[in-house]
Amino acid sequence: MLIHPDIDPVAIHLGPLAVRWYGLMYLLGFWGAWWLALRRARMPHNNWPAERVGDLLFYVVMGVILGGRIGYTLFYNFDDQGQLIFLHDPMVIFRIWEGGMSFHGGLIGVIVAYFIFAWQRKINVFEIADFAAPVIPIGLFTGRIGNFINGELWGAPTTLPWGMVFKHGGPLPRHPSMLYEAALEGLLMFAVLYWFASKPRPRMAVSGLFLVLYSCSRVLVETVRTPDVQLGYLFGTNWITMGMTLSAPMFVAGTCFLVLAYTRRR
Repeated sequence: MLIHPDIDPVAIHLGPLAVRWYGLMYLLGFWGAWWLALRRARMPHNNWPAERVGDLLFYVVMGVILGGRIGYTLFYNFDDQGQLIFLHDPMVIFRIWEGGMSFHGGLIGVIVAYFIFAWQRKINVFEIADFAAPVIPIGLFTGRIGNFINGELWGAPTTLPWGMVFKHGGPLPRHPSMLYEAALEGLLMFAVLYWFASKPRPRMAVSGLFLVLYSCSRVLVETVRTPDVQLGYLFGTNWITMGMTLSAPMFVAGTCFLVLAYTRRR
């Protein structure tokens, strides 16, 4: 049995400003994605100008932050009576210091950013999505490490030797599900996608593979991850979480993209 190290979520105090590890993990993820995107831009089959990478990063950062916060507010932020807090307290969306970000909301925000960027630059939106998909897992990895530092999003009780006792999770050892997600959504997805995208692929193929890999990884981890207390399980006592529900359309869309990529006429 392991014990969570109970790390102080505040990395450093700068006067009245508290710099949190979670925010630093986001910054590290954006920097890592930018650095890897510059490397991908130099690959012969990509032919992306370096300045376009920096411009795209700005749009992606805005999409992640705005979409992630809005998504959490609409998908997860319910009160004890199961009512959406936003409906009677719209200002909750701006209280980011209270925490709460949603991957699926962030993904929607990034997709919107892709469309705006594609419209402004007069390029196909899938050219952008296929280029960016292999570097996104770096941000997913650092984000899950931020969850681990905060001691949040732990899993169900377990008797496995790597079960971990979390400060706010009770006395029983639990699945360190945020580390499972860091390994699957971060390291494994990065390795597969970066290898897959290192050679020319049909348009939509890289994006489709990203959606399929993420949705499968998320659903797998959700089977041992404790759902948000304000939501619980959507069906039954231990079946179907909000994360599973939001990931299902991703799997369908990703599969369709892969089929279209390899079957449509050029």
